[in-house]
Amino acid sequence: MSVAGLKKQFYKASQLVSEKVGGAEGTKLDDDFKEMEKKVDVTSKAVTEVLARTIEYLQPNPASRAKLTMLNTVSKIRGQVKNPGYPQSEGLLGECMIRHGKELGGESNFGDALLDAGESMKRLAEVKDSLDIEVKQNFIDPLQNLCDKDLKEIQHHLKKLEGRRLDFDYKKKRQGKIPDEELRQAMEKFEESKEVAETSMHHLLETDVEQVSQLSALVDAQLDYHRQAVQILDELADKLKRRMREASSRPKREYKPKPRELLDLGEPEQSNGGFPCAAAPKITASSSFRSSDKPIRTPSRSMPPLDQPSCKALYDFEPENDGELGFHEGDIITLTNQIDENWYEGMLDGQSGFFPLSYVEVLVPLPQ
Repeated sequence: MSVAGLKKQFYKASQLVSEKVGGAEGTKLDDDFKEMEKKVDVTSKAVTEVLARTIEYLQPNPASRAKLTMLNTVSKIRGQVKNPGYPQSEGLLGECMIRHGKELGGESNFGDALLDAGESMKRLAEVKDSLDIEVKQNFIDPLQNLCDKDLKEIQHHLKKLEGRRLDFDYKKKRQGKIPDEELRQAMEKFEESKEVAETSMHHLLETDVEQVSQLSALVDAQLDYHRQAVQILDELADKLKRRMREASSRPKREYKPKPRELLDLGEPEQSNGGFPCAAAPKITASSSFRSSDKPIRTPSRSMPPLDQPSCKALYDFEPENDGELGFHEGDIITLTNQIDENWYEGMLDGQSGFFPLSYVEVLVPLPQ
């Protein structure tokens, strides 16, 4: 820096200290200039915050917002970029639905519905991509250019004006000690900077219709997005309602459980050196397999036919609950009532009770 430059910096610093510490008054700018400067400051704050909130609106995820800020210039968006560079939440949801819909298969009503919904979500993601690109191209980038160029240039002019004002006020207080030509040059530079700053601020405030146009572009992009989204969701809603009607009209398939397999334990192995084992005691039926499983059948005794509803016991049955009727293989039981498809009510030796149908053979059925 030259000697003249160093002297000028010294003058500015001295004047600033005298104003801040000593209470000296500097050259006052007119009220119109101050009002214009205030409006520019408010505009700058508004543009900065609206930009940040718009980016947050397009992509609430902070990590994805970081990717959004890394997009290139408008020219690249127009010519090359076909998506904003990050996955849309609608697209992620759609991929999840499609994956599980395929796993469920075409025989599942829910699986088919998931496939329909997944395809619609992916279409919504594509529409959201278009919204992001349109908003960035026609709203975010112009406002960012306003911040980076016009507002930054105004701040530069105002900073330069303040420096020249301090230089002029310092020399004005020392009039007589400083050559008049130097004082006159300082005043001219101050007036020149004031005029340049005023012109740039006036231009910004008078052309704010450009910002209105950019805001209109934002709303147009939102309208287009919501129109397409409503159309996609209406189509999906119709598909799902149609699937509901079709599913309701189909006959329901009844569940038929498969018959249980009997556990065949086979013959016990001999473990006493080859000698035959003693005969195992006869196992009686228990309530754990009364409704369907049948115990090993023993030979039944032949009995004469009867002329009243009756049945013949095929196996021994030992009651385990109150109200059940016990009997032995070959007993003839008088039938009094059929409780359901698995249980009868009957009498034997003056006693009445319930017993499973699978343990008897009906000789004379109950009258219908």
